[in-house]
Amino acid sequence: MKLALKHYGIILCNLTTAYLHLSLYPDFSFVLNGLGYIGLLGAYFLPIPALQEKEIHVIVWWGLVIYTVTTILLWAVIGDMHFVFGTSSATGYYAKTAEVFLLAFLWADKQKETV
Repeated sequence: MKLALKHYGIILCNLTTAYLHLSLYPDFSFVLNGLGYIGLLGAYFLPIPALQEKEIHVIVWWGLVIYTVTTILLWAVIGDMHFVFGTSSATGYYAKTAEVFLLAFLWADKQKETV
């Protein structure tokens, strides 16, 4: 698989989001969320033949999109909305920004997935 700019965007935004969630280490749910992003990124890009088959790769794409949207919606419902620099509430805003960009890059990669 030859990587295009949108693929580098997916990788960068995904790793940024995973890092931001993992940086909230004592909270187990954030760590699991970060690990989920890393796992889905691996499933999306690693040259594992079973995961790169057209039908399965589309499912992984949808899984990553749904995972990201779910994370954003859960933050909107139960997240800490009081932005204060240097706190976990600020980290939530940074992570959501990376996730929105991740969705944009995934959407740019959609045409390849559904053709």
